[in-house]
Amino acid sequence: MNLRKKFLLIFLALSILPVLFISLFTYNRYRRLVDTQTRQASDHIMTITATHAESALDTLSHITETIYLPGVDHISILDDLKAYANHPESVSDAQIFQSNERIKGALQTYVYNNAYINGIFLFLPNGLVLGAGYGNDTSVRHDYIPFGDSWYENTLAQKGDTWIYGPCSKDFFLDTESISLSFCTALYSTYDRVLTAVLMVDCDPEYFDLAQVNPLPDIAELSIRNGTDTICSTPEVITGKSGILEYEQSLSLKPLRLNVRIDREMLYEEFGFVRITLAAIFATALAVMILISWILSGSLTLPITTLSELMVQPDEFTDMSLVPYFHYHNEIGTLYTAYQKMLDDKNLYVKNELENKVILLDSQMKSLESQINAHFLYNTLESINSIATLEKVPAISTMSLALGRMFRYSIKTESELVSLSQELTHVKDYTTIQEIRFDHRYVLDTDIPRELESLIVLKLILQPLVENALYHGLNYCKTGDHILVQARRDGQMLILCVEDNGVGIPPEKLKKLRDQLKEKPEFINLGQRSGSGIGIQNINIRIRLYYGEPYGLFLDEQPEHGTRISIRIPVIH
Repeated sequence: MNLRKKFLLIFLALSILPVLFISLFTYNRYRRLVDTQTRQASDHIMTITATHAESALDTLSHITETIYLPGVDHISILDDLKAYANHPESVSDAQIFQSNERIKGALQTYVYNNAYINGIFLFLPNGLVLGAGYGNDTSVRHDYIPFGDSWYENTLAQKGDTWIYGPCSKDFFLDTESISLSFCTALYSTYDRVLTAVLMVDCDPEYFDLAQVNPLPDIAELSIRNGTDTICSTPEVITGKSGILEYEQSLSLKPLRLNVRIDREMLYEEFGFVRITLAAIFATALAVMILISWILSGSLTLPITTLSELMVQPDEFTDMSLVPYFHYHNEIGTLYTAYQKMLDDKNLYVKNELENKVILLDSQMKSLESQINAHFLYNTLESINSIATLEKVPAISTMSLALGRMFRYSIKTESELVSLSQELTHVKDYTTIQEIRFDHRYVLDTDIPRELESLIVLKLILQPLVENALYHGLNYCKTGDHILVQARRDGQMLILCVEDNGVGIPPEKLKKLRDQLKEKPEFINLGQRSGSGIGIQNINIRIRLYYGEPYGLFLDEQPEHGTRISIRIPVIH
């Protein structure tokens, strides 16, 4: 996958995910709002319907209370009815007429205020029926005796609670086909609890008039149930069986229950436009984000893809200054500038590396020439050692043996690298010869930790420094008598020091030597080197050519008497 596609995917993720999150969050909040409003609407419907139903039931309760409450003459309708129970044979038609008028006068207010009340009747224990119907032939037949009928017996069984009869047709009414809903209550005397009458309030089936209070007639169904029977309901508008919200609430008249059913899907359709609007906004935002991401990914990756194309071209055909992005004052311009600098540094490095290899080749050629002479000298010294041993001259034997080992060590061609212990052995062979020559007038000490003796170093870097200390520092044992060789480790760097207690180096010459050690190795032509390439300068050149910067030879701060020079090379096991 190329860089532009990756950036495109990143931009799309950074742009689409927040939009998607916000859209989902908004939609969920919207759904929660709809659910809240649905619950509020359902609660509102339930509240107003229950209030309306309780108001209708209160009317029935007030009718019952009116029968019990005393009138202006301090006699209640119930008290008036006791005469029928105590002396039924002495009741005249005039008394019946007066009782009916009394009942009519006390209860007519409820009848006039409620068009759904068909009639109010009082069935006395002696079989007499008082009260009257109000239209639609809702009147009790004069020969009707209620004793033994189920509704009458059920009412008595309620012991003063209301029995709901219907909705159904009643054969004891003059109109036997009309459907009505009757509320029947047994009335007892206040003090002795003797049955006085059975009250029947006959009503139209739409007595509760639920359709009047239904605010959502297209999606809500209201009903009042008597147990499992529905006594009043609004028209059926819900056809499905799923997505229906259903609530029930008990009414004050047991066992009546108010039931509310709401079609939630139809209710949500009211909010469908909002859903479509949200989807359109999300689709538009998605398209805009994709377009912006495509443009941004192209504008950001074009400079980088251009740079990658230039990087695969040969260096001689690459010139960053001709590319317009090279002159940008931002990170893109920095990349192009840095790449151009890298090309320049690489070309300079190749040039320097070529020069260094030529110098190293020149040094190796000179070393090979010296090795040819060293072979001859080594064979000659072996012969001298044999003769000195035969003639019993130990000093000559020791010197020739040490010198022979030195020549053999110097002409080894297996590798330019040796262990530190081998390099120290070579130094000791050299000092063995010089101690005999100068009659042991100087001492060579070494301070080399044992764990450092196995480290790998460049061959022939210590002995020339010891020789330099003996000849120039001690001045052939005239100005000093001690040389110290030390080794220590500093992190990943090995530091070798050669120190003497000789005459030291004058400040002017010390500065000149330090400047020479800092000079870059140079050459004029193959086989010919500049005059500074001998002695310690030659060792410094070899170390720098082999190990590179920052390694080499360093003239340390000088002690009060003598000279200290150090070699710094990497730690190699």
